[in-house]
Amino acid sequence: MIVLVLLATLAAAIVQLNWTQQMGSAQDIGASRAAQAAQAGVQWGLYQALKSGWKTSCGAAETLDLRADTGFRVTVSCASTDYSEGESVSGTPQTIRLYTLTAVACNGTANTCPDADSVAGPGYVERRQEVQAVDAR
Repeated sequence: MIVLVLLATLAAAIVQLNWTQQMGSAQDIGASRAAQAAQAGVQWGLYQALKSGWKTSCGAAETLDLRADTGFRVTVSCASTDYSEGESVSGTPQTIRLYTLTAVACNGTANTCPDADSVAGPGYVERRQEVQAVDAR
């Protein structure tokens, strides 16, 4: 009887260890996917800031729905500041614009990231990336 109890305890411990290992592996994969989704959001934001939509002004955040490909939403926000960098040879002022882009990727249920309602869930993953870029005009 004692041997059966010990074997049952050992089996339960092995099952628990296996479950913990599986959850850790799933979290690692989710973290990698979230980091890649955040990187995609940063790249999209850089394109918007330097080549198209946010060229004249940035300030509004946009959320990319990448759930079909990665399972994540990415909220990208942009802030910009203009700085004077002296004058050109002809005497005209040179201005540069510094963009700060922040991308937050999460797999929550809200329409934007971060998702405060899903944070306590066991499968919630969130990653943030921030970059700065300069555009000389």
